[in-house]
Amino acid sequence: MQAVKDKINEMGALRKVKAEARAEERAEKEIAKARTDVAHEVRLAKEAEASMSLHVAKAGDIARAGEKFAHDHQMVAHAPQNTTNTAHQARSSDKTSGGPPTYNPMS
Repeated sequence: MQAVKDKINEMGALRKVKAEARAEERAEKEIAKARTDVAHEVRLAKEAEASMSLHVAKAGDIARAGEKFAHDHQMVAHAPQNTTNTAHQARSSDKTSGGPPTYNPMS
């Protein structure tokens, strides 16, 4: 009878040890999964950083090219012209008014 009790106690202790081992393995798997997730996020962050630095470099190149173009072509700002043609402007005696040439037999 004592042997049966001892055997039952041993089986219970063995089950407890196995459950603890399973829990430890689960915890280790979770830690490993967390590490791989962190490594994945770090890789994504590095890729994003590299992409952003490339983007900034391209923007700098474009800005330098624009400055070079502006410097080479010396862009001049012109005063805006009045493109509306009113009756007053059409009868103006100023010959450099910007309108089309008119025939004036008196001049």
